Amino acid sequence: MVHRFEPLVIRHTHRLPAPCGPAGQGAVAARQFDAILMSVGFKLSAEALGHLSALSEGTVVDTAVRTLDTVRAMVGDHVQHNAYFIDFPAHVPDTLDFWTRCVSEALTDDASRDSVLAQLSTGVLDLLTLPAYGGYQHTYAQLLAAHDELIAAAGDRLTVLHLGAALDEEVSALYLALAGSTTPLGDEGLADLAALAEHCVDGPQPGEIPVRENRAVVNRARLEAGAGLLVDTVTDVLRLACALSGGDVTLLEPTRFRSPSRAVRRALLAGLDAVVCASPAKLADVAAHREAFKRLGERLHAHEYATRWPHAADVFAVARGEKEARSLDSRVAELLGAGDVLGATRLLESAPGKLFRALDHLLRVCATQEERDAVVAAAERGAPRVSGRVVLSTREHLHNRADPGGARRVFINRLGRAWVSDDTRPPVPEAERERLIAALDAETRRRLPAPGHLLIDPEVLDVALPLSGKATAAGLGVLPRGSLSRVDGELLRFFVHWKQTARSTDFDLSALMLDASYETVAWLSYTALTELEGEHSGDITDAAEGASEFINLRLGAVRGTHVVPQVYIFSGEGFEQVEESFFGFMLRDAEQKGRPFEPRTVRMKSELRGPGRVAMPLTFVRGDDGRWYAKWLHLYLRGTPSSNRVEGNQVSVATLLRGLAEREHLTVRYLTGLMADRATATTLWDGASVPEGPVTYIGLERPEGLHPDSRVLTPENLRDLIPG
Repeated sequence: MVHRFEPLVIRHTHRLPAPCGPAGQGAVAARQFDAILMSVGFKLSAEALGHLSALSEGTVVDTAVRTLDTVRAMVGDHVQHNAYFIDFPAHVPDTLDFWTRCVSEALTDDASRDSVLAQLSTGVLDLLTLPAYGGYQHTYAQLLAAHDELIAAAGDRLTVLHLGAALDEEVSALYLALAGSTTPLGDEGLADLAALAEHCVDGPQPGEIPVRENRAVVNRARLEAGAGLLVDTVTDVLRLACALSGGDVTLLEPTRFRSPSRAVRRALLAGLDAVVCASPAKLADVAAHREAFKRLGERLHAHEYATRWPHAADVFAVARGEKEARSLDSRVAELLGAGDVLGATRLLESAPGKLFRALDHLLRVCATQEERDAVVAAAERGAPRVSGRVVLSTREHLHNRADPGGARRVFINRLGRAWVSDDTRPPVPEAERERLIAALDAETRRRLPAPGHLLIDPEVLDVALPLSGKATAAGLGVLPRGSLSRVDGELLRFFVHWKQTARSTDFDLSALMLDASYETVAWLSYTALTELEGEHSGDITDAAEGASEFINLRLGAVRGTHVVPQVYIFSGEGFEQVEESFFGFMLRDAEQKGRPFEPRTVRMKSELRGPGRVAMPLTFVRGDDGRWYAKWLHLYLRGTPSSNRVEGNQVSVATLLRGLAEREHLTVRYLTGLMADRATATTLWDGASVPEGPVTYIGLERPEGLHPDSRVLTPENLRDLIPG
């Protein structure tokens, strides 16, 4: 088999598919491979090292080359990270001194002197017109020569690559895990699932594909292979049409449908016809995506097949307004408008997912205790028919509706765009809120499997439950939005790297320091290169060959309570238009020295792919214990079309952070608390020893030495913790 799926397995599972090849004396090459891996922050497990050692040297070398390419990309070491100031973080000049030096050099340059003098005469100078500003003044090789080697430290990251099964088995298992996920995947996960679905279409299939976007991706592979479609709503067919046209299967963005082949056209029409024939009431779903169905009908030439597939013709008649099919939402709205809460509740019981999403509103409009009791009773009856993700999302929502006094309401859409408003909603009645929470806890506890011996890494307890892959960026060491993780180290260093696709693009890395009241203390950016807290590596304004910027922070010197790294688009292409863009942070001790970018000190690297012109991947908070913690955001702000910078965004950032601080997420601590009720034993992992027998292990990284029959849940597959 071609090894094209090996990187997917390593990225998603941190397992090295067991290489196959002739037996031999590969021990020396395997140890060398392990040493090189350690230089970029990875390491072979003892089992993986032993397996490789028994293979031929050539097999080990081939495996090493492929694997190193993969892990370097995972950590961001596949590109050259230059810095404007060659000695960074040493000898970074004062901002005004640096600008003055750039002007002085421009005045000695015959090519730029006249332009600079003309600008100075007006009192306004464009830094971008200065020859020494915005571009590297040295090569990457010169930067490397200017820095000492990194001194290894006990705190350096070492991500263990465990030995997996044969590649075929690992690929099939990964496909089944992604396709059968109970929570939506992120963009990278969907793209990986598409490739895997095409490859695995003739192999084992998941018993259920609960997430509709995943089903669309799988259906595309099934259609192209001539297999039957998995559709039971008209929207399933619409999502499949979007997938076939390379569009958005989440239906958030409009898709420009391509003209399909006759075979595809017939398959889509037959799918629609079968769905509506089996349940005519599903015509009501058309209204939610009326325009998309209109455009699809034009591409499918539905009128030509009206006799053969009359129920499919009805779908497009509803979309055009020629046939009425009232949606459940409109009927519920009508009943609520008439004050009939009991009638609306009875109607919603036929769609328990919609009932759960409407619980807050229903309880607020109830006029009598009878109505409130009826709403809660309907939710209790419907709970077993609601997906685990919706049960947990509702539980989290109700937890945050306890005390509305002066609260702010934070809105975050599925693309990560965020905004804040005052929460003017009346409170949810406390007795009903507590009754619902108890019912949801009981339903979640019922669905969770008996874990046997539960082994928990304490560091994972404050990780937010991954209720959607949309709330987590792709990358290494990335946790779901709302997670809290401890930060250990003296120096915190942020980095951003980007490479433009077609036009000059300027990303700007900044860090805003706020006090406990969210008032600005200081910031580091290209307009403030040095502060008491640290240094900025200098502004790079074009990335035709790729560019990097860094911010170095001495955590012990930080004034205030919050550090908020941000990436601003000053000009050019957006995060979704550039060829590549990613953000991350490193931790190291002061005496370690090293280059601006050292892969084995990278704690997190995440892709920057989202709407808006300002990215806020995470924030750092000083806890009551004086220690620093990372809180994961994965947010994008709209910003302005150009010239975004930290000075103009302080109020927006502070308002957003204040709102987010008031919201509590459901974490692993919540689910492990429920699981412990059915566990034969519950142990907090001490970071060293593991039990001899099988366990259910939940932690940030898999320990070595676990019993082979153990169930292991780490951030890479934490979605499997969410009950179906």
